[in-house]
Amino acid sequence: MKFKVLPALLLAGLLSLTGCGAPDPTPAQAAGAAGGPAAATGPAVRINTSPEQNRIRADRDPDAAALLPQKNRDRARLVVATTAGSAPLSFHASDDKTVIGSELDLAQLVADKLGLALEIQVTSWESWPLKTQSGDYDAVFSNVGINDERRKIFDFASYRAAYMGFVAAAGSTRRLESAEDIAGLKIAVGPGTNQEKILLAWNETLLKAGRAPAELVNFGSASDTLLSLQSGRIDAALQPYPTAVYQQATASGVKVVGKVNAGWPKETLVAATTAKGNGLAAALSAAINSAIRDGSYGKVLDRWGLAEEALPESTVVS
Repeated sequence: MKFKVLPALLLAGLLSLTGCGAPDPTPAQAAGAAGGPAAATGPAVRINTSPEQNRIRADRDPDAAALLPQKNRDRARLVVATTAGSAPLSFHASDDKTVIGSELDLAQLVADKLGLALEIQVTSWESWPLKTQSGDYDAVFSNVGINDERRKIFDFASYRAAYMGFVAAAGSTRRLESAEDIAGLKIAVGPGTNQEKILLAWNETLLKAGRAPAELVNFGSASDTLLSLQSGRIDAALQPYPTAVYQQATASGVKVVGKVNAGWPKETLVAATTAKGNGLAAALSAAINSAIRDGSYGKVLDRWGLAEEALPESTVVS
């Protein structure tokens, strides 16, 4: 199969504008205190991190399946790539082998609706763009946000809102949602992520207003960030909202204190990502909409504590 090789600058833009810039979860985050279902400390959510997931399933939707390109019907399977690097989206279960998470559950619903067997391929964040273009993967379900650079070479079927979440110590009374809220604070953020890009822009706003900018700090791991929050060495951390919710549910002493759209100052969505022009996005979007209508979509997001990111409708973006 012929495909267009990504120019170096475009590939760099695809990787730096990720909405999935969280490091791998720590063992405690990935498995919960007892290596199984983790009790939530925040809103009523109980996250099962064992390999026995008993995923929510759905019935085939003939109308959605009719939109499938012929090659996908012939193969009778949907090959989905995921990075397995960020709980609760896509990560390894407590057996350190089985890949679980909300992204896998949503991909399963889509495969069910299309009458296809689901095949999961774990990949790196750096590898999915070229392998999706080449046809190795039918679609990517890995917290991929829609942006202008990606729209040049991919088609999308939206399935979740895209937010970043601020996490602080459980006793914090702060609410962080704008540049004014972070003035003078010490905030952890991943280097080269979209989160860092947002905070750097907010700092420019603060400096222009004559106010103290936030001090941005980087840590090598999620566990270091968590310990710094719990000990009070930093005021907050900014990370993908699902990760923030998961930390609130599984780690003691932290809570979500604010969120901001991942596309700030615009808005963006998370979407199933396919090679441009391969005709699959319409079928994926129809499958997602069918799952929204029958309630299975909402059940999946509720299961992982992500109801706030639910969409009323999936749309095709190309």
